[in-house]
Amino acid sequence: MRTPLVLLSARLLDPVSGAFLPDTALAVSDGRIASLGDDRDIRALAGPSTTVIDLKGAVVTPGLVDGHLHPVSGAELTHGLDLSGCTDLESVREALAREVRRLAPGAWLHGWGLDPNVFGDRPVESAALAPVLDGVPAFLLLFDAHSALASERALELAGVDGPRRFDQAAEVVCDDAGRPTGLLLEDAACELVERVAPQPTREERRARLATTLRAMAAAGLTGGHAMDANGDSLAFYAELDAAGELPLRLRVAPWCQPGTDAAGLRALIDGQGAGGTLWRTAGVKLFMDGTIDNGTAWLERPDCHGESTHAFWPDPDAYTRVIGELHAAGVPTATHAIGDAAVRHALDAVEKAQADGRRGVRHRIEHIETVPDDTLRRFAQLGVIASMQPTHCCDFTRADRTDNWSRRLGEERASRAWRCRDLTDAGATVVLGSDWPIAPYPPLGVLAGARHRRPSRDLTRPPHGPDQALTPLEALQGMTVNAARAAGEEHEAGRLAVGHRADLTVLADDPLTTPATDLPDLPVLLTVLDGRPTHRDTSL
Repeated sequence: MRTPLVLLSARLLDPVSGAFLPDTALAVSDGRIASLGDDRDIRALAGPSTTVIDLKGAVVTPGLVDGHLHPVSGAELTHGLDLSGCTDLESVREALAREVRRLAPGAWLHGWGLDPNVFGDRPVESAALAPVLDGVPAFLLLFDAHSALASERALELAGVDGPRRFDQAAEVVCDDAGRPTGLLLEDAACELVERVAPQPTREERRARLATTLRAMAAAGLTGGHAMDANGDSLAFYAELDAAGELPLRLRVAPWCQPGTDAAGLRALIDGQGAGGTLWRTAGVKLFMDGTIDNGTAWLERPDCHGESTHAFWPDPDAYTRVIGELHAAGVPTATHAIGDAAVRHALDAVEKAQADGRRGVRHRIEHIETVPDDTLRRFAQLGVIASMQPTHCCDFTRADRTDNWSRRLGEERASRAWRCRDLTDAGATVVLGSDWPIAPYPPLGVLAGARHRRPSRDLTRPPHGPDQALTPLEALQGMTVNAARAAGEEHEAGRLAVGHRADLTVLADDPLTTPATDLPDLPVLLTVLDGRPTHRDTSL
């Protein structure tokens, strides 16, 4: 047996029980955990070419997996000016003014991460930024990546001078006189401006992706459930994989948009299983609604502006039929459903699909930001995975309900924010992720947010819904055993066991006993993917 990697003097953490295994070392062969035992026995398996690492008491967990992220589009969207640290309108203006001074005449200004809460009680529109963007073509992506602000010059270059009609839920927001305010809701509207802005070359996009994936590995991630396959995504994964440069194991779900015809649906079904050594196409991603912050979620009652009353699919019954066809073909689905009506409809669609008696297909619902009590038990009853991003609650809402998300919903629905605890107690499999680039991807921050539910920029502030916090073990399970179950891989992933994948995350201390507020700063000493180190701290 060839043993390319041996780890010694380790504390091996079982994410099922939360206890340490009696073993202190492990050996890897053919990308799998080949042996567990004491240091002496495992060291004896090492050969002349084996990499032997003394972990000096560090803690080994199964590799952490982000249950929802967008590597390729995220790498593209997060270039330019990072506005995510701006907390008020003045700080946004200052950041934009500094960037404008650096721009060449006529150059576009790209920004991302803009929080609509900076506008306070003012409408979210480009007029508030006009003094610093006079004559500058600017495209500023809001934090939800479902909406953007375009400057007057950008709209002019794109030829957007009034409302538009789209085949899916999207809007060029206009004032009473029919003039665009600069706010663009959903992809179809944003693309009107994006397509006239300068685009990076293919080589630049691939390089950005490679850099991003390496940073994810250094943060402790060994895998991710990639919720898109747009553009060159699959080609990039294949190229990096073939070159031995793919540092994450990726499970990719292509999109199925409203209006997809029979041929398009057949292509999605036929494409399942395509991939390489470290990536594969598995599942289909659908959207049932947009976001609460921009008024495009699907709620059972309108928000305070009378918005969020429609599904993303103009005909929700067409969505139900697509779920049924994918289910009959054995294809798992992942549905973006944020509002209560969207979640309920997605559950109804799965229940209808399961009427054929087939229960082995693992469907998922993504985000689940606000739901009533009567939906909770249905997740476990139907076997639907609850894929959630608690850091969105931490960083984009406030305990006192003064944020845009909470004000739109009102007290009753805002009190049902990100019900991780209730879904867990109801028997659902809760998978955790970041939805990067919407929120930061470091997995220890995601685990911490699930536990403390406080704003990561100011941990002294009160938590939003502390009764919905997960225990340290439940949070860890959300990125290990539960992520494996969501992917149908519990037989080979998510645990430290002989025969399981050698995807490992090594931490300086026990993540279960490290205080939640300290967890994001816990050093990641080693990340191993398929038995190969993708990150190694200089202390090892």
